[in-house]
Amino acid sequence: MMEVFGILLLVIVAPVWISFHYLTKWREQKGLSADDEHMLEDLWRSAKRMEDRILSLEAILDAEQPNWRKEDDK
Repeated sequence: MMEVFGILLLVIVAPVWISFHYLTKWREQKGLSADDEHMLEDLWRSAKRMEDRILSLEAILDAEQPNWRKEDDK
């Protein structure tokens, strides 16, 4: 009788328990954590600063060397 109970435990209960366990873990991790949100915001600020710098450099190049874009395409 104990063998039957052990087999039922391994065949039915264990897979269901494991499935529910990992489903719960997956649902908990669906959103971004506070650290991830902070890192994402830092990356967004860095990208915005780099975009502003690139636009400034392009404006300087346009003023000093008007044909620099055409020369770059060669």
